[in-house]
Amino acid sequence: METIDLGEICIAVTRKDIKNVHLSVHPPDGRVTLAVPSATRLEVARAYAISKLHWIRDQRRKLAEQARETPRQFVTRESHYLWGRRYLMTVEHRDAKPSVKMDHKRIVLTVRPGSDAVRRAEVIHDWHKALLHEVVPALIEKWEPKLGVKVSGYFLQRMKTKWGSCNHNAGHIRLNTELVKKPKDLLEYVIVHEMAHLTEPTHSERFITILDEHYATWREARVELNELPLSSDGREL
Repeated sequence: METIDLGEICIAVTRKDIKNVHLSVHPPDGRVTLAVPSATRLEVARAYAISKLHWIRDQRRKLAEQARETPRQFVTRESHYLWGRRYLMTVEHRDAKPSVKMDHKRIVLTVRPGSDAVRRAEVIHDWHKALLHEVVPALIEKWEPKLGVKVSGYFLQRMKTKWGSCNHNAGHIRLNTELVKKPKDLLEYVIVHEMAHLTEPTHSERFITILDEHYATWREARVELNELPLSSDGREL
């Protein structure tokens, strides 16, 4: 991979079948990438990057200042988010099968006496996956005829660097379980984004056109998603 070094900033350059350059600063640590048309000379790409140096530094500063969740301990009166709303957790210890319930203000986690933070986290993660399984199939079914694609399967998992991914050849999409913490419209955006990759595997001009045609507010959704509080390790789309 080619790189452009501008002082403390190293920019990874990729060549693609696109018409315009795409400069991005990625959370959580401000990694910078520049996608350029295949025939672009490196010195031309470097000149473009230099012209955007103030913008790059400004974006990296915003990321450094962005709210970031501290690691959760899953204890009473700890804040947790679900579908964009904040709830306080109550932990109850009972010699019974672990469970999670929710009312309009609280998430009540019931675990066996002596359960540690790791076990409490596992119970909550399983609950998060169950909540996502309740809403994801309907969203996929809604968008299959709109996008003219067929999703052969979807998977939910913790993902350290992405909100979602797509296996174009297998017809599968993967979704980050952290999305259960975000507003449902942002989950829908990620699903549409990954389903669009079933038609166009790369972030090409054609891919952008598909999103523009079918999900006109995708840029606003992407900005909102990446400006919400990050988990302790950070994610992006």
